[in-house]
Amino acid sequence: METSKDIKVMVAGPEHEVYVDTILETIAEAAKVRGTGIAKRTHEYVAKKMQEAKAVIALRESDGRFAGFSYIETWGNKQYVTTSGLIVHPDFRGLGLAKRIKDLTFTLARTRWPHAKIFSLTSGAAVMAMNTQLGYKPVTFAELTDDESFWKGCEGCINVDVLHRTGRKYCICTGMLFDPTEQLPAKLTPQTIARIKQLEEIEEHSSQN
Repeated sequence: METSKDIKVMVAGPEHEVYVDTILETIAEAAKVRGTGIAKRTHEYVAKKMQEAKAVIALRESDGRFAGFSYIETWGNKQYVTTSGLIVHPDFRGLGLAKRIKDLTFTLARTRWPHAKIFSLTSGAAVMAMNTQLGYKPVTFAELTDDESFWKGCEGCINVDVLHRTGRKYCICTGMLFDPTEQLPAKLTPQTIARIKQLEEIEEHSSQN
């Protein structure tokens, strides 16, 4: 019998790219079962999130089997952050794993961009409940980022016609927003924080050249 203690939840790195196709297949299958739409992501997109320390992955420690995933992305000049793609493999559901992934994803976003507003688009009641516990509030789409790159990601969803018909005012998903008012304590490992710092230094160096 699977237990939560058998699963390790961590910030993903380049070495986890081998799981990307499994992640994408698991997300697609879950969307089919729910009968809801989902923004489609490519292998390259998810792999890049892992390389940039913008993803969280859950693996069974005994054999490295994939158990869950989520990722974050910044929009509007880093004024907004999304937490997206939360998925738990069917074989590992009922262990409270989604909340562990959500908590670490949220902490990762708050640690890297403490002043950014964090938002989520979801049609799942469980995710809405977890968001509420973390301090998110339901909002209109007008309160979310106006970054066209973000909304372009919705084009792969089966419900995108609803978004177009309403002038991007609302859709099947519910918009939820966390507006930061206090700093949460970091729960990231020293190795992860060091890697993030290194990535930021590389980014700063590149922008100066």
